[in-house]
Amino acid sequence: MLRMSKLTDYGTMVLAQLAANETGLSTASQVADATHLRQPTVSKLLKSLVHAGLVVSTRGVQGGYALARSADEISAAQIIDALEGPVAITECSSADGGCGLESFCRVGMAWQRINRSIRKALEHVTLADLQRRREPLPPPNLREGLREASGAR
Repeated sequence: MLRMSKLTDYGTMVLAQLAANETGLSTASQVADATHLRQPTVSKLLKSLVHAGLVVSTRGVQGGYALARSADEISAAQIIDALEGPVAITECSSADGGCGLESFCRVGMAWQRINRSIRKALEHVTLADLQRRREPLPPPNLREGLREASGAR
């Protein structure tokens, strides 16, 4: 089953909360309260998100956290990359993958094409899209994504 971790799901919640705060900086405690996540979890996620460049932090009494750029400029792919590493559904789909059967495999190229399509779909969904509660996401054009990922026109 393809599934992101709970921490990535929680990280998305944290980012959405930061995006919703239009007044400026939020403390880890404020984010924890608003999302109903434990403060140590929020702190761990914020540290990872700062390291990945999705969030900025300001120290001091008036300090806190904010998005590094607008929610429209942060993709689902960037969020997953920050918290889990690049999307790779098979060993051969990973940039550093090293499957010993790759030279004999008849399906590896197909899985790599599928992986590129998934990646492209994640790149087209933004944090702003994810945090919209009532509006459905636009339907993906999966055939187009598969065709582009394979290099076909």
